[in-house]
Amino acid sequence: MRVAAKGDGATADGRHVPLAAPGDTLEADGTLSFGPDHVEPPCRHFPACGSCQLQHLSERALAAFVNDRVAGGARGQGIEPGDMPSAHVSPPHSRRRATLHAQAIGRRVVIGFREQGSHKIVDLKECAVLAPALFALVAPLRVLLASRADRKLSVEIDLVQADQGVALGLTGFTAEGLAATEALLDFARDNALARLTLDSGYGPETVWEPEPLTVTLGGTPVSLPPGAFLQATADGEAALIAAARAWLAGAATVADLFSGLGTFAFALAAQGAKVLSVEAARDAHMAAQAAARMHGRTVHTLHRDLFRNPLRTEELDRFAAVLLDPPRAGAREQVEQIAASHVPQVVYVSCNPASWARDAATLIAGGYRLEALRAVGQFRWSTHVELASLFVR
Repeated sequence: MRVAAKGDGATADGRHVPLAAPGDTLEADGTLSFGPDHVEPPCRHFPACGSCQLQHLSERALAAFVNDRVAGGARGQGIEPGDMPSAHVSPPHSRRRATLHAQAIGRRVVIGFREQGSHKIVDLKECAVLAPALFALVAPLRVLLASRADRKLSVEIDLVQADQGVALGLTGFTAEGLAATEALLDFARDNALARLTLDSGYGPETVWEPEPLTVTLGGTPVSLPPGAFLQATADGEAALIAAARAWLAGAATVADLFSGLGTFAFALAAQGAKVLSVEAARDAHMAAQAAARMHGRTVHTLHRDLFRNPLRTEELDRFAAVLLDPPRAGAREQVEQIAASHVPQVVYVSCNPASWARDAATLIAGGYRLEALRAVGQFRWSTHVELASLFVR
């Protein structure tokens, strides 16, 4: 029995078995006999909650699944992944950002993740993945939203752990009138929120932020705009950064593409590199630019849409290395330019083994060699995996 890409077990003859682990045996009568890697799930909401698909796997089997997802993506494009170290898997209660959903059901409000393949919300009573500071807001939020007495209530809840505490964003929720506004501000103060934003359809508006919100990246505090991308766990981020820094040690100049707030740019600058940080989202670009200037970091920022206007080969050839961390769809146009360049080293970080493998094949066809590959599972007990890879000419 192996674990397939969507988390179900798969037998050697191609049958799929829900909630099976490696070493389990499918008996003739259709029952499942558990093997040594089948464990008791730690959360009462498993397997209904769509956040987790793999809580029945042992630690060993979970790490093997994360590695196999990445290696399988490579082999699907005819790329040999080589000797991969054991996957880094984030520990329980470490997720520092999450999106929950809230809905009025009769006279009560339910808050949680949606069920797998359904709009139904699992009303969280516990959570084994969220950081404690994030989960601690679920019960107070349930009370706050229930006070609205609105049977049509449907709210999206964004939670992010920042340097100053938890930033909370509510989409589909408004505070009309003085009493409602004061109740919302009391909630923010009583729960020590670092920021509270409301989005009623026109973008997030900040209603509470006692001091400017930041997230520290590579030792540099960077302003955290609402909705800006942040790696799911601090330790997963550290694992990805450690790989990039080790591989690019000694690279004097680095182009960091799809750089976001500067997760990798500031870390590489801290070890002596001069970094060009290229990002299309204006708020993230401005935050990284301001942080670099304020703290004197060797990070130059460029606002540019790399899908419509990728860095060309003549621009790339000025750098000793390129690092890219694109969205899930990959970076076909930009990778084609890199493949035609003379850049000695390319570090490609990805959250989608399939699009990464497609782009990796383009790099290899252009003369690069896959030198190193590491898998990271920040979304613990989920089928979602990340990776860091090194290509050299």
